[in-house]
Amino acid sequence: MRSFDLAGLARSQGGEYVLGKKDLHSDACYMVYGRLDPDGSARPVKPGIGYEEILCAIDGPLIMHTDRGETVLERGHAVHVREDESFAIANRSDRPVVYVLAGAAAARDETVTVHGNKRIPLK
Repeated sequence: MRSFDLAGLARSQGGEYVLGKKDLHSDACYMVYGRLDPDGSARPVKPGIGYEEILCAIDGPLIMHTDRGETVLERGHAVHVREDESFAIANRSDRPVVYVLAGAAAARDETVTVHGNKRIPLK
């Protein structure tokens, strides 16, 4: 078992670090540790086809900009993000906010395959 200084790694990479295959030598899962500064810049959240993520606001609230409007994700709260969902997160507080995105390959129905954004039955 190995320990990772995610806060230090994120600082060295400009505010966000992806703990994934290069560190874990496995592509079964990944985790993004990030810090949003209070400058209003939005960060996109989009797992992509074949992946799902859990977004957690660690030490402060995040604003989620979705198709349905804005929602506040409070400190210590999390949301499940499906492969076809996308939105942006922002920090409107007066201090940096840490967030974590934990992801993995989505479970697949063996009767379908994904082509682009469409699910097509296997023959």
